[in-house]
Amino acid sequence: MIYSFLLAAAATMPLAACSDDNTTEEKKDWSTTTLFASTDLKAQDLYYKPYSGYVGDPMPFFDPVAKDFKILYLQDYRPNPVGTYHPIWAVSTTDAASYTSLGELIHCGGINDQDAAIGTGSTIYNEADQTYYTFYTGNKYSPSSADDAQVVMYATSKDFKTWTKSETFYLRGKDYGYSSTDFRDPFVFKGDDGVFHMLVSTRQGSKGTIAEFTSSDLKSWTSAGVFMTMMWDRFYECPDVFKMGDWWYLVYSEQHSAIRRVQYFKGRTLDELKACTANDAGRWPDAHEGFLDSRGFYAGKTASDGTNRYIWGWCPTRSGNDNTKVGASPSEPEWAGNLVAHKLVQHEDGTLTLGEVAAIAGKFGEPSAPAIVDKSESGVSGDASNLTLSGDSYALFPRLGYHNRITFTVTTAGNTDNFGVSLVRGSDATKYYSMVVNAENDQNRKVNFEQQGSDGIGFIAGIDSYVFQRPADNKYNVTIVTDNSVCTMYINDQCCYTNRIYGTQRNCWSINSYGGGIIVSNIKVTSY
Repeated sequence: MIYSFLLAAAATMPLAACSDDNTTEEKKDWSTTTLFASTDLKAQDLYYKPYSGYVGDPMPFFDPVAKDFKILYLQDYRPNPVGTYHPIWAVSTTDAASYTSLGELIHCGGINDQDAAIGTGSTIYNEADQTYYTFYTGNKYSPSSADDAQVVMYATSKDFKTWTKSETFYLRGKDYGYSSTDFRDPFVFKGDDGVFHMLVSTRQGSKGTIAEFTSSDLKSWTSAGVFMTMMWDRFYECPDVFKMGDWWYLVYSEQHSAIRRVQYFKGRTLDELKACTANDAGRWPDAHEGFLDSRGFYAGKTASDGTNRYIWGWCPTRSGNDNTKVGASPSEPEWAGNLVAHKLVQHEDGTLTLGEVAAIAGKFGEPSAPAIVDKSESGVSGDASNLTLSGDSYALFPRLGYHNRITFTVTTAGNTDNFGVSLVRGSDATKYYSMVVNAENDQNRKVNFEQQGSDGIGFIAGIDSYVFQRPADNKYNVTIVTDNSVCTMYINDQCCYTNRIYGTQRNCWSINSYGGGIIVSNIKVTSY
């Protein structure tokens, strides 16, 4: 459904399915530009959220039998049962854009069992015995000093429907000189040597370490020592190792509250990959320390169908649905949220960035150019085909739907001119939320998140993006996709920015200039 049709239909048709407050939705005049107190739908399908609860720690896996992706995840109920929480649920997809729920696969143990609560793991299919194996973290409830707080466990299935836990397999860190408190997030892959390898996030003393184990049958495992040390006081959660083209990669989530992002290392060989952190070397893969996204995307892990490699992570909810409560250091974001997928983009030098999933773009209909419904008193000329903004100015566009795709190109007049996009904006708004593409210096840009307007607090710490290089021609091709309150933005296949912005749907949005001059061309919007 194209954007213009949505707006026309919205003025005449009841929208009872789109809000908990149906009466308010039905009476609203959608041709106005004033703020509307919109709320998220209970279930979301573009950036998946089950009707009940939220998605935590995705464990994606390409199923060689069914020829589709299975994304296992930790189901977060809110409130969770005391002590026994985060059973493994799953969805399936062929394109990282549309999902089918598979329900609960692996249940939590009892309150006294080793896996009272379940933690992250990974799934692999063993062709030798035609069996699926899911390795996961078993978390003991209220462990004593003699207990293992965390161990690696597994469950098996022949059909990916009925799963049976092993009653005898417990891989314990203390048996190999590692921590019994942090011994988790097992990731299993088959190496070029034909052997199964398992990586486990743990510690040796106070030093973060990724331990390695090997196996020929996925049942008996032998220690292979330290795969990689973690630099300084860092701790790498949810490790994921894969080969893409000529390069080996480790994708991980940095637990440190000052970072709290998905990052990566790269190497031509596994040994070169491991050396990136040896003796705290800090051999970063790119000019921004391997950051792949903002703090609005966490626990990212990848899977490939042999053609495309996607990464799935969760976008956290915000306390009290407050867009400013982002969990800036030393706090933590709320745990779990929506399942967000990006496509991995590999560049000629082996560096990685994240881009839009093609099938997500394909879910939207033919785009149209929106009309300008309001604008600043000065500094605005043109329309959606060729808009010029100068000084501190903005152009306001019509209300968005629940799922939106916005594309446009910005050309800045100078190397340090800033521009931005505001959501949850209305003609009467005293505060609204802006993604500002900010000039860090003459050569580098970064996306900042700000609460702007007369009552706004300005810059919101902890949810800005990473530094990326200014395009030589000062031309920025921008794509923004939103599903309810989840928002992703892509710029030139160089920057990916994920955030949660409550109130996006059913409200207006704007493109802004901040003191300089910009030309905005080919503005297109599609909603459904």
